[in-house]
Amino acid sequence: MKRIVIMGATSGIGLAVALKLAQRGHIVGVAGRRTDILIALKKKFPENIEWEEIDITKKNAPERLHHLIEKIGGMDTYFHIAGVYYDNPQLNLDDEITTVETNAVGFARMISTAYCYFRDNKKKGHIAAITSVAGTRGMGPLASYSSTKKFGQAYLEALQQLSHMQKLKIKFTDIRPGWIRTPLLDPDAEYPFTMKLSYAAPLIIKSLNKKRTANYVDWRWKLIVRLMQSIPRSLWVRIPFPVSIQASPKQLMKNTLIEQKEQEVSAK
Repeated sequence: MKRIVIMGATSGIGLAVALKLAQRGHIVGVAGRRTDILIALKKKFPENIEWEEIDITKKNAPERLHHLIEKIGGMDTYFHIAGVYYDNPQLNLDDEITTVETNAVGFARMISTAYCYFRDNKKKGHIAAITSVAGTRGMGPLASYSSTKKFGQAYLEALQQLSHMQKLKIKFTDIRPGWIRTPLLDPDAEYPFTMKLSYAAPLIIKSLNKKRTANYVDWRWKLIVRLMQSIPRSLWVRIPFPVSIQASPKQLMKNTLIEQKEQEVSAK
């Protein structure tokens, strides 16, 4: 049994992972902005779950994280899943700034707080985070998203190096999924190799226990990333990269049925 904090546990990947880890008997500290979901999780697993309302873009977020750690009696693993996503080829400024403040500034704020917790308490620990395959290259329609996901990957790598320099026993796991059908995605659009949440969540949990620092979800994206990395920049910037396309009515109906089924599974 481990004591795990999940940052961003009120929807999508975070909610699915929190449910599965609590079902397995772990002590889970769940955090996010939607208190109704957090309260419902506590009611569902009163012995295994504690919660704290945390907005990672706020300066008081580290203090609230420490409060949550106290509630669960310590922390073995910090799992950062909180983030935002905008398909933004128009470069709407509000969306760009929100993405940077959440996926970069908020990411650094919380990951560094978790690192200092393990360091200051001289504890063996595990820091894991969801980044994205989008962090492989800059993507025109996802300028701020792909850039901030690259930031997250580099930040984890830097702290892993710092951990070795400071002779700390902290394990790092960078989980890089492709597109997963969650509320973050446009329900009226289709994305390349989209995965169902019910398929991706178990793979993400499995990645937590792997020895590799960088883990791709799923295996197809590991191959696609290699291809993306092999393309010269002079050619890459000329590729009209279509992040999403308008879904057909048939696909929209299928997506709706999938989401309803996953909601039923989560509610059980």
